[in-house]
Amino acid sequence: MALWIQAQQLQGDALHQMQSLYGQHFPIEVRHYLAQWLEAQPWDAIDLENQQDEFKAKRLLDGLIQELQRKAEHQMGEDGFLLKIKLGHYATQLKSSYDPCPLELVRCVKHILYTEQRLVQEASNASSPGLGPVDGTPQRYQQINQTFEELRVMTQDTENDLRKLQHSQEYFIIQYQESLRIQAQLSSLASIPPAERVQRESGLQSRKSTLEAWLTREANTLQKYRQELAEKHQRTLALLRKQQTVIVDDELIQWKRRQQLAGNGGPSEGGLDILQAWCEKLADMIWQNRQLIRRVEHLTQQLPIPGPTEELLTDLNATVTDIISALVTSTFIIEKQPPQVLKTQTKFSATVRLLVGGKLNVHMNPPQVKATIISEQQAKALLKNENTRNDSSGEILNNNCVMEYHQTTGTLSAHFRTMSLKRIKRSDRRGAESVTEEKFTVLFESQFSVGGNELVFHVKTLSLPVVVIVHGSQDNNATATVLWDNAFSETGRVPFVVPDKVLWPQLCEALNMKYKSEVQSDRGLSEDNLVFLAQKAFSSSSNNTEDYCNMTITWSQFNRESLPGRNFTFWQWFDGVIELMKRHLKSHWNDGAILGFLNKQQAQDMLMSKPNGTFLLRFSDSEIGGITIAWVAENPNKAERMVWNLMPFTTKDFSIRSLADRISDLNHLLFLYPNQPKEEVFSRYCTPPNCMNDSMLDTEGEFDLDETMDMARQVEEFLRQPMETQWSGQPS
Repeated sequence: MALWIQAQQLQGDALHQMQSLYGQHFPIEVRHYLAQWLEAQPWDAIDLENQQDEFKAKRLLDGLIQELQRKAEHQMGEDGFLLKIKLGHYATQLKSSYDPCPLELVRCVKHILYTEQRLVQEASNASSPGLGPVDGTPQRYQQINQTFEELRVMTQDTENDLRKLQHSQEYFIIQYQESLRIQAQLSSLASIPPAERVQRESGLQSRKSTLEAWLTREANTLQKYRQELAEKHQRTLALLRKQQTVIVDDELIQWKRRQQLAGNGGPSEGGLDILQAWCEKLADMIWQNRQLIRRVEHLTQQLPIPGPTEELLTDLNATVTDIISALVTSTFIIEKQPPQVLKTQTKFSATVRLLVGGKLNVHMNPPQVKATIISEQQAKALLKNENTRNDSSGEILNNNCVMEYHQTTGTLSAHFRTMSLKRIKRSDRRGAESVTEEKFTVLFESQFSVGGNELVFHVKTLSLPVVVIVHGSQDNNATATVLWDNAFSETGRVPFVVPDKVLWPQLCEALNMKYKSEVQSDRGLSEDNLVFLAQKAFSSSSNNTEDYCNMTITWSQFNRESLPGRNFTFWQWFDGVIELMKRHLKSHWNDGAILGFLNKQQAQDMLMSKPNGTFLLRFSDSEIGGITIAWVAENPNKAERMVWNLMPFTTKDFSIRSLADRISDLNHLLFLYPNQPKEEVFSRYCTPPNCMNDSMLDTEGEFDLDETMDMARQVEEFLRQPMETQWSGQPS
């Protein structure tokens, strides 16, 4: 409810914008009386493009109707009677409007709440500019809004001057007509007596001379007005172009960069509502100035006066058309990217949006968007405007979609919900490049006109690079290509050029981002973890972070060359850790129970100073996606203490029996490093006694004998005293 209280304090244009959010599609009275309920609902948890979320949306719609009806029933007294009728009517109206498509209600409410939040934030920043976030975002927003206000004043001023010019020109034409009438009268004097002719001719000649002198002066004045008006238009268009550069080349490009990093697990790129509002304001002002320039042209054609104005107007027309064209083509964007690892014969989705579509009324004749997959070389040729002869590098099914206009949010977008890559045509690979290093892109293109076919636009936009795979086993290598591209590509690059080597700290940032996202944890990779990874990547023994700060790692070191003595790459090992953690061990990582990134020697050094039965969990060096238990205990053969290592557990093992259960089974494991009793850490994750593990059952609820016997054998092995020296000798 706090947001609604703040929204009611808005003033001026912000208040008008807030009020314009409401109407028959969602009455403002509903917002007012259900403010607390509306702000408490999980609107953001619903994906508008996922039809499976329609059930959640239906529950919210039903809840809204019930709340309205309950609020109506509690109204008492004379005023309450009228409100009761009104709220009951709104309940019926909203049910009728949104019952066929409850996701539209979610879209509507999300748009309202987001816009209110933005308006409140902008008002707060304007009144307290020093209280904004440290990154200066509000200051940038404030500057953009100030420029819009400056443009509004300039445009209004130009329109006022144009009106004055029009009045002056109309008066000039009237006086010019008068001079023609006098000339006609002079010509007709030949038919009257000489005495009368001389008298009348003298007066007419005097009036004619005065009028012609005035017309000459006024023609010069009109020419001057036209010149000044054209120069004002030049200044306005220059500021419009500058504002467009800030919004399209800075803010929108930053949004696209955030979208790309989100593909690596970075923070969400954020909504497009603010950007759309700015782009629509731009479109509005550009179109308004275009109409003003055309009115000046019309006046010039109506009354031609020799001078430089005609050439100036031609330049202005070209400039304003260029600005509107740049805006339209730049704001045709991909709101939801197709998956960057794209498997053939698998459904995928994407959403494209035209940020100025609603403002330019493009939806009055809804355009169709076509999706095509093209190669890196074809993308390069496309950006160079070379003739690609409509080539594609594969066949996408369900690749045409009509753009839809959503009245409640004012967005024009095309939702491709069931695309599928039927086949792919690969190019000749270079050197050691594998199929999982080959990049493609999905090209979205459309054509539409604005202003009654006055301007026709052919718009195109390219998706982020995609790597096409035909089998799940290619996924981890394809993900490596995508991760490197998303992390290290530069704005405005030639498709899809990335550096062959980067500084180690840059890769650390990308790995940490990916790890936290996949494991869904706030606990990222520590400095010690990153040192361990550096040692693995560079085959180094240094424990000093600074030694790696200026080192570079190549793509080959990352995911082309195998690690020394292994048959897998650095990335394949790291990706194996991620898969293991996100499938089975997230909770233990978040609890801090898994140290993970340690080698055998480090584990031994840490455990030897601890009491017998102390253990820790570290990732296996020898097996992808493996984790091993290392513990300290007596060596009965030598009457001395030593560190033992179990064979690594993998995803397959944890699908049979969980880590917590396995640790519980091992009675000689007592304390989790450094000194926590294992029950305190793991007991809450253990399977309750006599509780059947579903993974031991087949689809009909019967025991899977092979897996059950496998588990029994492992438990039997683990429960033995650690007397077999090969345990510590096994690679792990």
